[in-house]
Amino acid sequence: MKKRILFLILLFLAWLPVFIIQKPWFLFYNRSMTEALSAADYFQVIWHGLKLDLTVAGYLTVLPLLLVLVSVWYNGSWLRKVLKGYFITVALIIAAIFVADVALYAFWGFRMDATVFFYLKSPGDALASVPAGLFLVQTISFLVYVYLIYKYLTKLILPLADFTPARNRWLASLSVLVLGGLMFIPIRGGVTTSTANVGMVYYSNNTFLNHSAINPCFSLLASVSKQQDFAEQFNFFPEEKREKIFNDRYGQQKEIAPDTCRLLTTNRPDILIVILESFSANTIAVTGGEADVTPHINELSQEGILFDNLYANSFRTDRGLVSVLNGYLAQPTTSIMKYPAKSQTLPSIAHSLNTQGYTCDMLYGGDINFTNMQSYFYNSGYTAITSDKDFPISERLNKWGANDNVTFNYLYEAIKQRNADTNPWMTTFLTLSSHEPFEVPYHRFQHPYLNSVAFTDSCLGAFVSKVKELPVWKNLLLILIADHGFRYPDKIKDFEPLRYHIPMLWLGGAIKEPRVISTLCNQTDLAATLLNQLDIPHEEFRFSKNILTHEPFAFYTFGNGFAYIDSTGYSVYDNESNRVIQESDARQREQRLEKGKAILQTLYDDLGRR
Repeated sequence: MKKRILFLILLFLAWLPVFIIQKPWFLFYNRSMTEALSAADYFQVIWHGLKLDLTVAGYLTVLPLLLVLVSVWYNGSWLRKVLKGYFITVALIIAAIFVADVALYAFWGFRMDATVFFYLKSPGDALASVPAGLFLVQTISFLVYVYLIYKYLTKLILPLADFTPARNRWLASLSVLVLGGLMFIPIRGGVTTSTANVGMVYYSNNTFLNHSAINPCFSLLASVSKQQDFAEQFNFFPEEKREKIFNDRYGQQKEIAPDTCRLLTTNRPDILIVILESFSANTIAVTGGEADVTPHINELSQEGILFDNLYANSFRTDRGLVSVLNGYLAQPTTSIMKYPAKSQTLPSIAHSLNTQGYTCDMLYGGDINFTNMQSYFYNSGYTAITSDKDFPISERLNKWGANDNVTFNYLYEAIKQRNADTNPWMTTFLTLSSHEPFEVPYHRFQHPYLNSVAFTDSCLGAFVSKVKELPVWKNLLLILIADHGFRYPDKIKDFEPLRYHIPMLWLGGAIKEPRVISTLCNQTDLAATLLNQLDIPHEEFRFSKNILTHEPFAFYTFGNGFAYIDSTGYSVYDNESNRVIQESDARQREQRLEKGKAILQTLYDDLGRR
């Protein structure tokens, strides 16, 4: 009996080094994400991370405990083989989660959650962002980690097990069950009223150090467990208070002379929406960014309507597309595009235009099945979709598909064939060359991201100069907008406003006159603003506001957090630790947080009802 109890205790403790070694590994791998790290930082991350390491160790010891309980009553020689199989399976899972997580963090800025399953539905596309060298290094790391975990458990821990039937079976069974009860304490996360959660390891004002302390296995498990119960999440306020705060935000109107609200010469233009992959305002001179990365956008801004104070609602394309085309806020813990039954209920610009006789089509040079995009576009009212499979293999030279020079040329030829006497149309085009790993046939900048943005800008400039010569230009409204920003410069944090500042520029013969609109706004506001210009009702877009007439504010989400920005400043709030992690002015903190929380609560209530 004593050997069994000792084996289970030692096995429980044996999981801890498996997770502890991940902490310095993660810190060193992602060391560029923060300032210089001290030895104390490594120790603090390991120490505070133990809370969740103990929780996961408890979960992993449950099955061996049950097997030991079986061995009390039955000959247990076969249990050694079962445990070996269990150890190799667990080793594979732990290693896969950690190796993927440590590499993805640099791109996502948060520890692994259920988002990964969304992208793995199209593994080829998911891996397209990963440079070949990184994939090779992580594969080798995975194999080495699996081998070390398995050998460690089978050579040092397994020989300590005793699987011979116990003499006093009832006493032995009771002892094992009591130990199981005690093990429930670390599984639960302690004996206090709160249960184990990611926020319990947060200890620093440095978000990167807090993230480093998180056990990625627990982060993934906790995220999966919260995916479906949307309406019960983020219940900050009673219903009446939530409704009042939300309506105050999305219902307030400014008093403006009607003539200043007209941006177009017609209410039935042909519309081309170009969604620029990962375009950050920090790379564009006219929005306060780099001076010479996007010369064509800088020049075109002088003849169009530039919105220079626009913020993306999230950090990934699947969220950004819904924000732009459906006027629907991005969620910090999931993506509505994952749920076709829900996303098909959303209002969309395309649906609204269809009711007015428009035909809507979509162009994307990549895999249209990635992240459910094909079903999403059809459900959103697009009747024709062009994607990578419509281009010859010789033109699909990017890991994601066809580069932007190819797709812009395709778009030009398609528009060239359109007859001005046909029904009005809207075409949406999603670029892809400025997506990781930024491999483009262009060499202007050493920084790969800047070079890819400059490449897309050059393709865009050539395209616009040719379209201007076509008859269609006279009635065309060309809207340039990013799906999300990018972490450039490299030192900005994944949650701060600079990461989410993006451009929007309206061009074409349908523009009344050039102007700059510096109103604080979101990409979700495109829907209400555009439809208002077309005299089309837009009340169903409850998270979209007319930029020209509503009180200015911006809201965005990141990995289980949100930020709210208005004239008083900004506050960035982390839902895991329940605290502000960055802000511009603490004096108006509570007012900003109240508004942001009400918006987030309304969003999840709406998501739960769909």
